[in-house]
Amino acid sequence: MKIKFFTTGGTIDKVYFDARSEYQVGAPQVTEILKEANVAFEYEVVSILKKDSLEMTEADRQVIRQTIEAEPCERIVITHGTDTMVDTAKYLLGLPNKTIVFTGAMEPARSRYTDAIFNVGCAIAAAQTQAPGVYIAMNGRVYAADRVKKNYETRRFEEI
Repeated sequence: MKIKFFTTGGTIDKVYFDARSEYQVGAPQVTEILKEANVAFEYEVVSILKKDSLEMTEADRQVIRQTIEAEPCERIVITHGTDTMVDTAKYLLGLPNKTIVFTGAMEPARSRYTDAIFNVGCAIAAAQTQAPGVYIAMNGRVYAADRVKKNYETRRFEEI
C-alpha cells in the first residue's frame, strides 16, 4: 500500500527565528517524521504550497484540488495549517475513489512539545482504514470534513 503526502505549509512546517515570532514556512516536516518513525509502507512526499493557511486563496485551493484530482494514488494525506484546514478539506469533497486525510499541528513539528507526530500517525492510520472520502485527523480523532470545526479556545477540533 502506498500513501502519498502533499504538504501545503502551516504551523507543522513553521520555523521560528526569534522571540517576536517571526517565522518562515520551512521544508516539509512530514518527511522527517516518516524517516524517524521507520514506517513500513511505501510513500512519497510532494510539496504543493508553503503558506500559512490564513494566507490561502481560492486559487490555492483550486491548485490543491487539481493536484489531488490528477493524482493516481488513492490514499492521500495532506498537511495543512489548522486555521483554514476545514475550508480546504470541504473544497475537495466529491473527488471519487480517494481517501483524503488532512492533518496539521498546533505547534511546529520542530517544537519539543508538538502534536505533529501524533497527528501525522493518526492521519496515516485513517488513510489506510477509512472509506473513500475527505477527513480531518486531529487530536486523536478522525472527522468527516463537512462535520468538524476548530475550537480556538480549547485548541482542538470537534464534531459539529
